[in-house]
Amino acid sequence: MSGLTDVPGVLVGHHQRLSGGWATGTTVVLVPDEAVAAVDQRGGAPGTRETNLLEPENLVQRVNAICLSGGSAYGLAAADGVMRWLGERGLGFPVGREPHQVVPIVPGAVVFDLPRGDWGNRPDASFGYAACEAASPGTVAEGTVGAGAGAQVGSLKGGVGTASEEVEGFVLGALAVVNASGEAVRLETGEPFAADHEVDGEFGVARWPGRRADLPVAGTGLNTTIGVVAVNAALSKAECRRLAVAGQDGVARAVRPAHTMFDGDTVFALATGDRELPLSEGRIGEASRMATLDALCSAAARVFTRAMVRGLLAATSVPGLRAYRDVWPEAFTTSSYDG
Repeated sequence: MSGLTDVPGVLVGHHQRLSGGWATGTTVVLVPDEAVAAVDQRGGAPGTRETNLLEPENLVQRVNAICLSGGSAYGLAAADGVMRWLGERGLGFPVGREPHQVVPIVPGAVVFDLPRGDWGNRPDASFGYAACEAASPGTVAEGTVGAGAGAQVGSLKGGVGTASEEVEGFVLGALAVVNASGEAVRLETGEPFAADHEVDGEFGVARWPGRRADLPVAGTGLNTTIGVVAVNAALSKAECRRLAVAGQDGVARAVRPAHTMFDGDTVFALATGDRELPLSEGRIGEASRMATLDALCSAAARVFTRAMVRGLLAATSVPGLRAYRDVWPEAFTTSSYDG
């Protein structure tokens, strides 16, 4: 199990620019067959789009994509390109009699990465469209890609990370854009706070450094971690929200502090509906269903945590901001994060 696209029916695409005064990008999570969705937002500085419609009491039940982007509030425009790409293919909420008369449902969230490039260089609709064109069910690129191109976590370069897990026959995956105001690493030792979440050597680290780095504290003061948790289960919007809430626990395990006034941490959850949760007759059957949901929520926290560590370790340096692998190169011998 390696990432969000291990969940059947979920595609991921990145588009970024990293030269000529650019250091930003967009990541799109596509669900061509739609998925029930929900969101949980923490912290005091969110940048979001179409999140109110994900409330359980509102009309729309399913979404076509989630758009994650750099560019702060300017980057919300990337979702326009995602809508255009979906609309050209007749994918969206039907609002008329003809197949093309649809409104694609594309919630989104952005990270603050404006200091990384020239002020006017930020994602627009073309980034969202290009990320859709690049979307596939294959291995998800990690690190300084997509919405993680200009990401920063505390004093270090942030990035995109992804992970997955099997839980009671279900597949649950997460993708995180690691861009937190807090630190993800014990700066006196070089060990990530969530190092203990590693599964099967996935972090690619031979040993944690055990030394302090000559690294100035260089937080921007404005950040935000965003991401998606997905599962191939049939869930309601309310049940989906429990997954999103649990994903936020992953943020809190990976960075310190989390959910500050300067972060707008936002986690979306998707349920593709491939498999029903187990349910037998009577009150005991309902308890069994809730026990499975609880197991999925516990996994969502673990998987989102792992995705955050992977995003930190996969990142590569950009001008003015050093990556973990350049600050503590001795941590790596043979690594899965060489691009």
